[in-house]
Amino acid sequence: MFNYKCEYCEGTVKAKTVKREAFKHKKQFVILEDVTIGVCDICGNRYYTADILHAVNGIATGVKRPEKTEEVLVSHMA
Repeated sequence: MFNYKCEYCEGTVKAKTVKREAFKHKKQFVILEDVTIGVCDICGNRYYTADILHAVNGIATGVKRPEKTEEVLVSHMA
C-alpha cells in the first residue's frame, strides 16, 4: 500500500504502525490508536489511507461510536 515516492522530497513513504495518531476534524480531534500510516523516511511527512480518513470522519460525525473519550488540556497563549 505504501512504498512510493514522497511528494515533498526524494524520500520513500514506508508503512509504520504508531501508538497514537491525532486528527483534527472541524472543531474536534479524533485519536486513532495502533494505526498503520505512511511516513516518509527522509522528511517525516505523514500519509493516510482512505480507510483511515473514513474512520476519522465516522467517529467525528457520530456514525461510529468511539471506544473511549479522553480529556484534553487547553490554554490560551496571550
